[in-house]
Amino acid sequence: MLCTDLAAEPQQILTWFARRWQVEVTFHEVRAHLGVETQRQWTAAAILRTTPALFELFSFVTLQAHRASTRVTFSSSATAIRQAAWYTKAMPTFVDALARVRHDLWTHTTFCGLLSSPDSPKVPHALLDHLTGLLCYAT
Repeated sequence: MLCTDLAAEPQQILTWFARRWQVEVTFHEVRAHLGVETQRQWTAAAILRTTPALFELFSFVTLQAHRASTRVTFSSSATAIRQAAWYTKAMPTFVDALARVRHDLWTHTTFCGLLSSPDSPKVPHALLDHLTGLLCYAT
């Protein structure tokens, strides 16, 4: 660890680094999954409007996923926390939170008609849940 403040104690430097880490992770997730810094606007004013909106979207997704996780656990295949064979996650990542919010939005607005509409063919709920889960992580 490097620091320009020569009077800073090593413990203080580590504390500053730990605080900064949370901010760095947030910026990384917003860049990777919501497209911050990839906007293609022509004016600075448009960028000044878009970037805060994407950070607001990050906050909205995080809060909605937290709210949903307190109501019900990540139990269905569509909203389960994805695990890798080499890495076990105890808590959901932003990708899991984004998939959870997508699943909630899509099942309550888009796919509800497939289960209840008399004009459409009946889709087994397990198949629809599995396909929704795949789409939530694929997009």
